[in-house]
Amino acid sequence: MINGVTMKINIDDYILNTLKEDITSEDVSTNAVMPECKRGTAELICKQDGVICGLDIFERTFKLLDETSCFERRFIDGDDVKKGDLLGIITADIKAILSGERTALNYLQRMSAIATITREYNEELRGFKTVLLDTRKTTPNMRPFEKYAVTVGGATNHRYNLSDGVLLKDNHIGAAGSITKAIEMARAYAPFVRKIEIETETLEQVEEALSAGADIIMLDNMDNETMRRAVKMIDGKAQTECSGNVTKQRLKEIAEIGVDYVSCGALTHSAQIIDISLKNLKPIE
Repeated sequence: MINGVTMKINIDDYILNTLKEDITSEDVSTNAVMPECKRGTAELICKQDGVICGLDIFERTFKLLDETSCFERRFIDGDDVKKGDLLGIITADIKAILSGERTALNYLQRMSAIATITREYNEELRGFKTVLLDTRKTTPNMRPFEKYAVTVGGATNHRYNLSDGVLLKDNHIGAAGSITKAIEMARAYAPFVRKIEIETETLEQVEEALSAGADIIMLDNMDNETMRRAVKMIDGKAQTECSGNVTKQRLKEIAEIGVDYVSCGALTHSAQIIDISLKNLKPIE
């Protein structure tokens, strides 16, 4: 979860940098109409159906601008929301509300979009053993938020970053000289507790990966028949992950083949934002 101490240590810098991107010296528009500090309220309203995610980040954005701000939420992350729902009410210095509105909404809309599409994709796998994974195809400087949103949507995170695990792809294999050599070098270099995953594109490569002792074999951009033969060949001697050209429409077909995992970049790189607005700003008399 993104909350508490973890938020302050790992998340505040991201939010502050985003605020600095939007306010390089001052918020000219706000300072023009609000020369003095004055408290006010604004309503957070959902304008389309979806899965809400990022309410902690929404709240934290205003806290960083006004420590006295408070957010009365009506929903929690992971809840289904409908068009017209009042998600919550923010109370703060009006200057903070106006200056932080866009940043707070950008996070909330993006994270809700990812949670929504992830839930839709994950529903296709209901009843199967196959686990849905995300990828590192995230928006720069948005990875902690987007990875969290994937979990809210019901899927599982793949590697967070390059330090998290060994995944040898085609260019790593090219650099090492062969699948066998790449696995041997990774086994010698990486701590013994790390699993080694390697990408394959053909049945011949699958056979070599098996012989070299890969822990996880990625079946990359394979058609269903080739993938079916690969899973039969592997026969539980390694875990399997399907990747590449994964669409919502293909998920059930892939799961029926029996792969352990399916990774999908679309969860983060193709999610369309959920329309959410901050409306009805009113001064507190």
